[in-house]
Amino acid sequence: MNADDTSLMSEEWTASSDTANDSFKRSFDSWFWGSMIVATVVHAALFQFWPTLTAEDVSFTAEELEAIELPPEIEIPPPPEAISRPATPVIATATVDEDITIAPTTFEDNPVEDLPPPPTATTLDIAAAPTFTPMTVRPEIKNRSEVIQAMERGYPPILRDAGIGGQVLVWFFINEQGRVIDNRVANSSGNAQLDEAALRVASIYEFTPALNRDQIVPVWVQIPITFQVR
Repeated sequence: MNADDTSLMSEEWTASSDTANDSFKRSFDSWFWGSMIVATVVHAALFQFWPTLTAEDVSFTAEELEAIELPPEIEIPPPPEAISRPATPVIATATVDEDITIAPTTFEDNPVEDLPPPPTATTLDIAAAPTFTPMTVRPEIKNRSEVIQAMERGYPPILRDAGIGGQVLVWFFINEQGRVIDNRVANSSGNAQLDEAALRVASIYEFTPALNRDQIVPVWVQIPITFQVR
C-alpha cells in the first residue's frame, strides 16, 4: 500500500465520521421536539378526561348557646365575738350551812306497827289471754302425721279446687301435760273459711311439755298453719 492509498482511506474515514455525528445532532432535535409534543398531548388528555374533584362539605352549625345564671356569691358572716370573762370572780351572796347531816333512822322514830304492809303476791292467770311466757325449752309437736292428715281433711274443698290457699298464725296455750287447752287466731289469712279450718286442725296438735330451766310450765306459742294446693 502506497502513500496515496493511505491518504485516500483517511479522507474516506473522516467523511463517514462527520456524517454520523451530523445525523445524531439532527435526530436529537427531532426526538426532543417529538417528546415535547407527546408530553403536551398526554397532559392535555389528562386534564380533559380526568374526573372532576370536589371538596366535601365539612361545615357545621353551632347551636344557640344558653346563658346560665350563676348563683350569687355566698357571704360568709364574720365569726362571733369572743365573750369576755369577768376580771374578778363573782361571789354568791347565799349562805350555806356547813353542818348538813341526815337525821338517823331508828325503830323508835319509825315503829313497825306504822310501816305499810308488804305487797301481796298476785297470781297471774296466763290462760286468760295470749301473753309472753318465759321458757328455756320450747314444746315440740309429737303427732306431725296426724296433723298433716287433719289438714288434708280440713282443707275446704271449694277453696282447694279453686287453688286458693293461705297461712294462718295460731296461738296455742299448752299446759304442763302438753295438751292444747286453748287456741286463737293471731294473724288471719284473709279468708274466714281457712281461719276456721286452721282452728279445727289446731285442736289435733299434741306437744311435749315446755320447760323453764328444770321446771315444767304452761306456755303460749305461735305456730303457722298453711293450706296450699300441691
